[in-house]
Amino acid sequence: MTDTVITADNDDETEAGAAERAIEEKNYGFWICLTGDAIVFALLCAIFVTMAHSTADGPAGHTLFSLRHIFAQTMVLLASSATFGFASVALAAGRSRRAVLWLGVTFLLGSGFIAAEIAEFYGMAVADAGPWRSGYLSAFFTLVGTHGAHVSIGLVWIVLLGCEVALRGATPFATSRVYRLGLFWHFLVIVWITIFSLVYLPAFL
Repeated sequence: MTDTVITADNDDETEAGAAERAIEEKNYGFWICLTGDAIVFALLCAIFVTMAHSTADGPAGHTLFSLRHIFAQTMVLLASSATFGFASVALAAGRSRRAVLWLGVTFLLGSGFIAAEIAEFYGMAVADAGPWRSGYLSAFFTLVGTHGAHVSIGLVWIVLLGCEVALRGATPFATSRVYRLGLFWHFLVIVWITIFSLVYLPAFL
């Protein structure tokens, strides 16, 4: 009887240890993925800086951008980083319903950011300031569009994880997935601050 109990306990510890190792391996792999993404954005930023004065006969940034609009867009994304942090804290405390609520708020803020970016792209295209006009605009659309695509992927990910947390609760695997999504989301916020500093701000200085 005692041997049976000890064996069962050892099996439980083995399964728990294996699950923990699996989570750690996934987290490590995701850090490598983020490193690759960081290299991609660094290259795109370098290309933009190189093409910053290649406007040809097309418009320059100071005639296209609205600093008030871009600043508001930046504040929305920064706020979404904060709300995602609240979701992570709630999930760590085992409060899955509150975590889902904060994930929902994060989704709304991220959607607002993407809507503003689409409106900006559309307005530029209508004004014949699309990526076909100059090297500057090609580099701009590539850099900002790549970031927007990443945010859109993050929004889909938020919906999927929100559904998982709502249905299964704060399981270790759900918590680890939210942790990795948090790394991705905060990384995108840092990238956007870099874009704001390199692309938009110099246009008004």
